[in-house]
Amino acid sequence: MILEKEIAHNLSALEYDFPKLDMPLEQSVMQYLLLIEKWNRIHNLTAIRNLDEMFIQHIMDSLAVLPHINGPQIVDIGTGAGLPGIPIALARPDWPVTLVESNTKKTTFLQQVKIEMGLKNVEIVTKRIEEYQPREKFNTIITRAFSNLGAFIDLSKHLNHSHDHLCKWCAMKADCTDQELKQIATPFVIDKIINIPVPGLVAKRQLIVIKRLN
Repeated sequence: MILEKEIAHNLSALEYDFPKLDMPLEQSVMQYLLLIEKWNRIHNLTAIRNLDEMFIQHIMDSLAVLPHINGPQIVDIGTGAGLPGIPIALARPDWPVTLVESNTKKTTFLQQVKIEMGLKNVEIVTKRIEEYQPREKFNTIITRAFSNLGAFIDLSKHLNHSHDHLCKWCAMKADCTDQELKQIATPFVIDKIINIPVPGLVAKRQLIVIKRLN
């Protein structure tokens, strides 16, 4: 069992200026992990079963991108068990976070997380991303293990319906190949590639940031 002080130690290693929270982040993270563990027994939300590994590979991996994304309006595409959207929403209750997932079993889990944890800043959408037509204007469109870069942009480009040049697409990757990077074509360009250190994780992590030129 992960102790909350161990979670707190890893969170402090992120060196991120978290806003003041009603509940300490280590407590809400622990509650979320226990919910994943409980539902995982029946619904197979993640292949990782060990709580320690789940914390590092899912929660820390998700929170490590915080210094490199912009709020307040965030949309997480193909969120699955709520990654990275739920950890971001826990850490930034001042940011509205929309979770888009087509699998109804997973969105049922997400609705339960929202209810049990009182996440007022989370909206859950049970749709394929290409069918989602939001009224909101997002600052960050993020995904973690949803698809390759070409499909990510092609399926979500309509979310920036106002062609806001400040909006960024952020793809979380283990190690993006040059071949995949070449899938990004005009009017989209790679804005930056950020190597993300994840406390407790040896494996390489990258954040591919994409912007629209016009």
